[in-house]
Amino acid sequence: MTISVNAPSSMPTTIDSGNSLKVAVMAKDQQEIEGQMALQLIEAAAPAPQPVGNSGHNINTTA
Repeated sequence: MTISVNAPSSMPTTIDSGNSLKVAVMAKDQQEIEGQMALQLIEAAAPAPQPVGNSGHNINTTA
């Protein structure tokens, strides 16, 4: 695809600041949601915490 600077375009050349602001806010919100989802995924993949103390964790197999 080539873009010529002087060619007429069907796209508008002016940007409405209200619409561009709304798009920017929506993009920011989407990034925050994706960040929260990534953190939840990382937390879910973390190993289970080790038990505190050693009572009942050692088994005597030479009895």
